[in-house]
Amino acid sequence: MKYALIIEYDGSTFSGWQRQAHASTIQACVEHAVSKVANHEIGVACAGRTDAGVHAIAQVVHFETHVERSKRSWILGINANLPASIVIKNIIIVDEDFHARFSARARRYRYMIVNQPTRSALLAQRATWERVPLDESLMSAAAEYLVGEHDFTSFRALACQAHSPVREIYHLHISRMNNIVSIEVKANGFLHHMVRNLAGVLMSIGRGEHKVDWALEVLEARDRSLAGVTAPAQGLYFMAVDYDEKYAINEIGALTDDDTH
Repeated sequence: MKYALIIEYDGSTFSGWQRQAHASTIQACVEHAVSKVANHEIGVACAGRTDAGVHAIAQVVHFETHVERSKRSWILGINANLPASIVIKNIIIVDEDFHARFSARARRYRYMIVNQPTRSALLAQRATWERVPLDESLMSAAAEYLVGEHDFTSFRALACQAHSPVREIYHLHISRMNNIVSIEVKANGFLHHMVRNLAGVLMSIGRGEHKVDWALEVLEARDRSLAGVTAPAQGLYFMAVDYDEKYAINEIGALTDDDTH
């Protein structure tokens, strides 16, 4: 059987999602916990690998096993074997053709900024601190240049291994609630460090260091060196993945023993 897991995690103390030989990673913790419940070794594949310090609200992974457990047993058993900073929110039986990464139609990220003169004690590892006032209206105007299908070479890490730099951003929305500025972005896919580089450019414009149309200049230049600083990891959240409705991927389900759907 093939299962999908919906996972929330605080990435502050991990070296990212992907398993590494000499570092603590989320993938290694999840695989260990799932294997404990299944009583055999299990590997998992995720919808989007996150870097060190990056968080997730609804990461999606899948795994296969011949073992049958109730939904309650899977969720409670896996969570009992996970650190407090990782939690399984739901488990769903999926069709054999489902793949957490390749079945995804779109992914959504949020970048959170604490915009105030002093640092935040509570959000130090969960949001980026920007002491200079940000003009979210300028950031919103700049974001309009970046929506649509473009070559995002200027916004990807030099070490990015993606075959093509072309991606389509469906929406890029900036909002403010008191001292919290949020950047919400949805696209058909993301390049390595793409969201953090988008945030870096928009924050620079919000600080008044560049004009609004600088975003377009950076985009059209297709040159990473022109885009400025990559925004810190701790402000980034993997929010959700969009799939075909037939897979019935729900973020949170009732904890019952009835059915895993």
